[in-house]
Amino acid sequence: MDSRYLKKQAAQIRKSILTAVYYAKSGHPGGSLSAADLFTYLYFEEMNLEPRRPDWEERDRFVLSKGHVAPGLYAALAHRGYFPVEALKNLRQLGFYLQGHPDMKHIPGVDMSCGSLGQGASAAAGMALAGKLDRKGYRVYALYGDGELQEGQIWEAAMFAGANRLDNLCVIVDNNNLQIDGTLEEVCSPYPIADKFRAFNFNVEEIDGHNFEEMKEAFERARKSGGKPTAIIARTVKGKGVSFMEGQASWHGKAPDREEYERAMEELERTDSGNE
Repeated sequence: MDSRYLKKQAAQIRKSILTAVYYAKSGHPGGSLSAADLFTYLYFEEMNLEPRRPDWEERDRFVLSKGHVAPGLYAALAHRGYFPVEALKNLRQLGFYLQGHPDMKHIPGVDMSCGSLGQGASAAAGMALAGKLDRKGYRVYALYGDGELQEGQIWEAAMFAGANRLDNLCVIVDNNNLQIDGTLEEVCSPYPIADKFRAFNFNVEEIDGHNFEEMKEAFERARKSGGKPTAIIARTVKGKGVSFMEGQASWHGKAPDREEYERAMEELERTDSGNE
């Protein structure tokens, strides 16, 4: 693992997230930015993929359960080579394939269509069970939002995964502690998150979601979980990488105007060039 390479990829992904949302004049930058390092590690280090063969049967699967942060997923897919980076400027445009939520029928590299929160958890568990039944070696990864943990379907899927000992399933919680209406505690606290997953027979890893070394260690342990699915609780910062967006619930689902976009891109350029 080359951390410098991953950091540069993450900076590129963040710039592409902001560009996509800016041109669309709508979208969800806050959670996309908080998950950018996770997307980077998954697509450039962890998952077994072949972008030129997006339907390759032996590929690892990924489910974006919090589907509204599609700009983050699309940016990772584009930079990984599934479609041109320039396509991101057409986010949410009428008739174009990159819509507000992932669509597995039209977007190369998308394994599951998601939008309604919680449903991706069940889809990921089903994919993992199918892999076990078919004796396939692929792994299944799913990204949840921490606010999404307020959905009961998340815990139904966790109970199913734990009961079926789906050790080929790894779920990641983007724990930035903010949702559209404020902090998790102010809305409906799902804490203690780690204890809840352990109660459903999960191996649990708690990491800094912006630290690639910690990601490496957690994902390696997940592969050795021995009959248990894994939940990686990744502590992140909403809007990470853009100073005026960091830790602000107001950037959950708002596009930057021209001045804000240019300021954000200048900050990310400095990060990409190693000057910060």
